[in-house]
Amino acid sequence: MSRSRKIFLAFVIVFLVLLFYASYDIATRTSFPGSKPQLKKRIEEKFMAPDSVKGDTTILLKK
Repeated sequence: MSRSRKIFLAFVIVFLVLLFYASYDIATRTSFPGSKPQLKKRIEEKFMAPDSVKGDTTILLKK
């Protein structure tokens, strides 16, 4: 093999190793979209929680 072909193969191998490493890194930092609860359920859990106030205090403000 000529010198230029060896250099090219070395670059290809380094590139593929970096590509596989980046793919592995991204895959470990993200989660599968199907593993999360659906958007409607997440919104209900976050924003539709029962009120912490027992009585209606807006009546007092109207007087």
